[in-house]
Amino acid sequence: MPGESVPASFCYRLPATAYRLPVFAKLLVANRGEIALRVIRACHELGVKTVAVYSDADAQAPHVREADEAVNVGPPPSRESYLRGDAIIEAAMRTGAEAIHPGYGFLSEREWFARAVRDAGLTFVGPPAEAIAATGSKTAARQLAIAAKVPVVPGTTEGLRDVDDATAAAKQFGFPVLLKAAAGGGGKGMRVVREQSELAGALEAARREARNAFGDDAVYVEKYVEGPRHVEIQVLGDTHGTMLSLGERECSVQRRHQKMIEEAPSVAVSAELRKAMSDAAVRFAQAAGYVNAGTCEFLLDRDGRFYFLEMNTRLQVEHPVTELVTGIDIVQWQLRIAAGEKLPFVQSEIVPRGWAIECRITSEDPANGFLPATGRVAYLHVPAGPGVRWDGGIETGSQIGLFYDPLLAKLIVWAPTRDAAIARMHRALLELTIDGIDSSRDFHLRVMEDEEFRRGSAPRR
Repeated sequence: MPGESVPASFCYRLPATAYRLPVFAKLLVANRGEIALRVIRACHELGVKTVAVYSDADAQAPHVREADEAVNVGPPPSRESYLRGDAIIEAAMRTGAEAIHPGYGFLSEREWFARAVRDAGLTFVGPPAEAIAATGSKTAARQLAIAAKVPVVPGTTEGLRDVDDATAAAKQFGFPVLLKAAAGGGGKGMRVVREQSELAGALEAARREARNAFGDDAVYVEKYVEGPRHVEIQVLGDTHGTMLSLGERECSVQRRHQKMIEEAPSVAVSAELRKAMSDAAVRFAQAAGYVNAGTCEFLLDRDGRFYFLEMNTRLQVEHPVTELVTGIDIVQWQLRIAAGEKLPFVQSEIVPRGWAIECRITSEDPANGFLPATGRVAYLHVPAGPGVRWDGGIETGSQIGLFYDPLLAKLIVWAPTRDAAIARMHRALLELTIDGIDSSRDFHLRVMEDEEFRRGSAPRR
């Protein structure tokens, strides 16, 4: 755009040793798809050799080709491949990798895996196992937040024993309430209950879904906040005692509690509110003994009150929007922190500049209830131009099945203002072509054209 300039935040200086010695000689990426490619690229820029892991279904995947080495870890089902912590650690040992980056999903928030990596003499690129344990359970995280004087949505701090327990809690907080899996995420094990007659069935369904998704059927209840915004704070901490907030992201455009569009900053967050939320997130992270990248998720109600929901003890899918408005490469700093480096930034430097928006491009059919889509990518044309970033895990010829999450890629844009970012995203989506398989592209186009979204209104739920 005429007059557009690179944000000053993109000029943060790295330490003098930044391009002299790699943080690790070799690292294994315990993931697949776009996030595996994202980590591999960060490693290559730092001079770190990479090892990919792959299932039989991913033998021809781009992340396998882009890594320096690749190891097959099993058949297509996740539980027989990407969730095999023993096989992944063995692959790291066999290839001489010094560290493991888990990406997001799969083993990224498993306390036992972080501990097993450490016990094997390797570096886990993420928080300590103890911090994952302290914050991984939503009920434990709520207890920690209360102790750290971080506001939480009214609710229980322990799993429900039975429907009588759930009924008593629901009456205490008042309907509607939200049942949530204690070990959950991604909308799994979650049910809104608006009246008592729905409670028993909803509890049974939430427990069943939680057990299938996380191997843990613990469910708790909290007051359902009507019409909230979903705003989260990215934190980054090193082993030297520095804990920073990198500002907020708004992730309110969702379907079935799954985020679809993220932006930074949030149109609903003032400088004063940003500081209050950031201070709360930093306070929580420090109370948990947190190190590396993590995200505190909050609900923001119509009156500007915010409530802690949970902490994601991993890199988030939506991390690129924060990178684009701060100029901080979060993945590279994950690696540097894991290698013992000290963060060179101070909190006063970290101010959002411009606006970034991310659309999750998924293999789903928006016209048919977002049902999963499978098939072969017959042709792929990726958008380009000023301020456009494509974090993708597919290419022409890629086979898309039902074994894994439907996320194909992330389309991210940056522009000086929100209006300009929306216009740029709309243009980029029009350029995007994915033939041979249904995708969420047209849904995102409709959102970019929606007047309420353009005004920054809170999404209807």
